[in-house]
Amino acid sequence: MVKCSNSLIGILNFVTLILSIPIIVAGVWLSKQASTECERWLEKPVIALGVFLFVISIAGLIGACCRISWLLWVYLLVMFLLIILLFAFTVFAFVVTNKGAGEEISGKGYKEYRLGDYSNWLQKRVNDPKHWNRIKSCLQSGDLCKKNFAVRYQNDDVNKFFTEKLSALQSGCCKPSDSCGFTYQSPTNWTKTGNATHTNNPDCDAWNNDPNTLCYNCQSCKAGLLQSIKSNWKRVAVVNVIFLIFLIIVYSIGCCAFRNNRADNYYKRY
Repeated sequence: MVKCSNSLIGILNFVTLILSIPIIVAGVWLSKQASTECERWLEKPVIALGVFLFVISIAGLIGACCRISWLLWVYLLVMFLLIILLFAFTVFAFVVTNKGAGEEISGKGYKEYRLGDYSNWLQKRVNDPKHWNRIKSCLQSGDLCKKNFAVRYQNDDVNKFFTEKLSALQSGCCKPSDSCGFTYQSPTNWTKTGNATHTNNPDCDAWNNDPNTLCYNCQSCKAGLLQSIKSNWKRVAVVNVIFLIFLIIVYSIGCCAFRNNRADNYYKRY
């Protein structure tokens, strides 16, 4: 039992140690290649995750293989805190992303999104000017409405365009709301007709054909972002559940190894 639990913990930590190296390398590569706010924001958590896995894996590996009880105790403490934090985040992700869905538009292949349909916590985040300006800068500097939208659908006539399956961000940020009643010229060029149906929709006044403006200041753009976040967080939450089960199993084996270390050290003294 002693050899089994200690060896198993050693093997598991060796695997995570090896996996942490490409994560760190990826973070460093992002820092060198970063050209947008999105990439600069992403590099730090990637590097932090890699370094964390590297350090904790070394602690678990040495503690289990060299029978160093205090190091294994530190490893188990960090693992316990990680399990608690991961469990809390998973529950939070499910609760926060529980509300919100796209609205089907008759005769259209895409959906439209309203900010008020999402959780108050998420709405507060995107309505904060400081946060939104950073996000907007990221969206503008990327290919969301340029290469991936304007270029891709540039040859569509109005009938073809209305059948396209647009992403939540494309629908919310790259085109005006259907309720505005604007006349289609191209995917990112619309003529304001003064249609009365848009009088209660502030997004209609926020729209501009300028490629750097479009609907980035619209409520629909914020809603599209939240829909994208919701979909991604749902996937992350599912992965977290699987990872949480894995961590609990590793933690249980680690507890066995810790008890074995203490017992082994006790018998050595006597």
